[in-house]
Amino acid sequence: MARKTRRPAATSQGELEVVTAACPGCGGKLTIDYHNRRTVTTLQGVVRYRLQIRRCHNFDCPLYRRPFRPEAEGRLALPHHEFGLDVLATVGALRYAEHKSVPEVHRELARRGVALAQRSVSNLLDRYDELLALSVADLDRLRPRLQGQGRLILAIDGMQPDVGHEVLWVIRDCLSAEVLLARSLLSSTQADLAELLREVTQALGLPVACVVSDGQDSIRNAVALALPGVPHQLCHFHYLREAGLPIYEADRHAKKELKKTVRGVRPIERQVEDQRGPLAEVVQGYRACVRGALTDDGRPPLDAKGLLLEERLSAVAASLDRVAEKGGRPGS
Repeated sequence: MARKTRRPAATSQGELEVVTAACPGCGGKLTIDYHNRRTVTTLQGVVRYRLQIRRCHNFDCPLYRRPFRPEAEGRLALPHHEFGLDVLATVGALRYAEHKSVPEVHRELARRGVALAQRSVSNLLDRYDELLALSVADLDRLRPRLQGQGRLILAIDGMQPDVGHEVLWVIRDCLSAEVLLARSLLSSTQADLAELLREVTQALGLPVACVVSDGQDSIRNAVALALPGVPHQLCHFHYLREAGLPIYEADRHAKKELKKTVRGVRPIERQVEDQRGPLAEVVQGYRACVRGALTDDGRPPLDAKGLLLEERLSAVAASLDRVAEKGGRPGS
């Protein structure tokens, strides 16, 4: 889609020069032929650069009249991109570290003074995924480290930024904690995922001891297709969640029944809303304890919210019993 509004005016100027003075092809001199202009939008503002261009004029050189651009240009932005690498990195951090949606990322960048369209955020996310895939696919770095362990334990999972977007599939080695492959796919069929698994195993040349993933059918079928005979198990989180499902349901029902026993809190609150004095303060304090117990959830299945509610309501009831035994004088 064509730009409908003018690009913001540059807030600062810069100049970049070519450091290389000798032609890599023939060793001759690179002469300054002309200058280009390039505008880059960064987190600090819009910068307009004046780029020095050198060329070799040796007719017999294989790099004859090939333009050499400033080396520092690559640290500013990707080729043919108008947004700086700092904006690109911020988009990736907001999406994957803070789990913000595309509209939320767009609003955050606008708050920081970066003028861009919402579609540009989606395009920058695609470029971020591509750079991530390039960085993790450095086999020269991975091979020496992985060869020492002698085998791979693969974990595969997919992450989808928003509904309708491509799914970022990540394959990781559990022993070394290294990401072996990261790639965005429009579809997640078993054939697509099997190809990713084959690509990883063939590139590294190490035996796969087992594969860990969630229970998605396409992943199960892909592992059976690409790695026949290799054990495949659910990850600990999904296994624990499935194993604890009956306990979770029982605990949820218990919390529901416990809430029925404290439904008379609101009428008591109304009776003391306009009252002042020690007794009203005590009632308000107990009311706050009961409200807090009702709204504080645990983290099932290890921290059951029903058991937590029962424990806290029992503590409130025990405190009230102690007050009654002392003749209704709290703190005496």
